[in-house]
Amino acid sequence: MSSPDPQVRAARNQSTNPATRGPVVAVTGAASGVGALLTERLAASEEIKQVIALDERRGECAAAQWHILDVRDPAIAEKLRGADVVVHLALDLDLETDPAARTAYNVRGTQTVLTAAAAAGVHRVVLCTSAMVYGALPDNELPLSEDAELRATAEATGVGDLLEIERLARRAPRAHPGLNVTVVRPAVLVGGGTDTALTRYFESPRLLVVAGSRPAWQFCHVEDLCSALEHAVLEKVDGELAVGCDGWLEQEEIEELSGIRRMELPSAVALGAAARLHRIGLTPSPAGDLAYTMYPWVVSGSRLHDAGWRPRWTNEEVLAELLEEVAGRHTVAGRRLGRKDATAAGAAGATVALLGAAAVVRRARKARRRI
Repeated sequence: MSSPDPQVRAARNQSTNPATRGPVVAVTGAASGVGALLTERLAASEEIKQVIALDERRGECAAAQWHILDVRDPAIAEKLRGADVVVHLALDLDLETDPAARTAYNVRGTQTVLTAAAAAGVHRVVLCTSAMVYGALPDNELPLSEDAELRATAEATGVGDLLEIERLARRAPRAHPGLNVTVVRPAVLVGGGTDTALTRYFESPRLLVVAGSRPAWQFCHVEDLCSALEHAVLEKVDGELAVGCDGWLEQEEIEELSGIRRMELPSAVALGAAARLHRIGLTPSPAGDLAYTMYPWVVSGSRLHDAGWRPRWTNEEVLAELLEEVAGRHTVAGRRLGRKDATAAGAAGATVALLGAAAVVRRARKARRRI
């Protein structure tokens, strides 16, 4: 029997190769962080036809098709043409970024990507916010369902931006019929160099515990987040998705596993000091960040679980990796100290010094007003 014509063989290979049937996926923020990890993962997947990578600089994934631009540039619409799915990960949640500039980038960037995706004929956009949008409140259920009310306020770092992105996600399908928007909300994100107020909490010489609070810690490894995002890209699940390790750790378990002792302060002292320290520029974290170390905001992840997804990492494993990542760093009240500063200040002494500095500034201001 003669062998099939080469064109016939090629057609047969295309019909059996999953990648030829899979989606073309565009990833914003693809050069670093979660975006870089997801780009590599999708580029290596047999279920993905092609990856379009967009960022302000070129990343390391050679298999992706790169476009260098700011996501706020309307020209992005042309770069998205031909994509089936867009995963928007170009967000700035850096503690040191000017809040107004951060909001301008995050909100305008998301608006532009959603509008450009619709104009380019993209049928699905996947956004990534945080489980922080549920808010950390003493009456939160353990765990929260995806449909729980978003009760966060804009008082914590970047949460106001994330709430606005959530609003844009709800509005987009109405403004752009045919556009499907999926939102993924990870718990405390760890790995890949993630640096947040919540990861810095574990860089402190003592774990600040507010008297009368009920912390519950749930982590999400970046590898599990990328896996969940891939599930959304492949349309194995949609809607509003929460992602994290199964279950949670109580504060006492955190202290036992980490070996870091607590420093307990009354609520009024802790919150008041945090607000003053941020106001006078001694720390990058506003007082609102403290709530997320006081009250539970654990999520169930039921929609992903129902779709067959499971986290590969446990809370204990992620905490161990986090402690390894932050080893050697010294942070007090969200402010990074040099090794010499931390050694000189001592464990609780560093915190007392910062609290004292705030009190001194406050007294000086009162004295000037009296003069």
